[in-house]
Amino acid sequence: MTGKERAEWRAKANSLVPLFQLGKGGITDAFLDQVDGALNTRELIKFKVLLETSPITPREAADEVAAKTSAEVIQVIGGVIVLYRFNPELHKDEKKQKPKAKAKRKSRFTQEKRPAVPTKKERKTAAQRKAAAQRKAGK
Repeated sequence: MTGKERAEWRAKANSLVPLFQLGKGGITDAFLDQVDGALNTRELIKFKVLLETSPITPREAADEVAAKTSAEVIQVIGGVIVLYRFNPELHKDEKKQKPKAKAKRKSRFTQEKRPAVPTKKERKTAAQRKAAAQRKAGK
């Protein structure tokens, strides 16, 4: 995973609420099953390690849980851990939809022939010419 991708996932995880707490029981099979199920449904999860009661540090917990669930550690800040695992089932709909064709933007430098639109000054002079011609015809 590139740094930019990791930064995007960190930004998305900012608004997440921690789903689980890792406490004095440590990393159990039940905890790993819960994390695995959450990663299947959400791809991106956040959980807390209770610093006072947990037998392992948050970084150790993050590495161990990531290894056992085949996820990637996005960040560890204090006791908060963010994990990500890609789930292809969640992206099936995106593959089926054809990407919309983008309309080509016309460069202002292209040599297209556009209909001539008179400027304000040109319109004024045309009106003045017309008035002058009417005055001449009226004499």
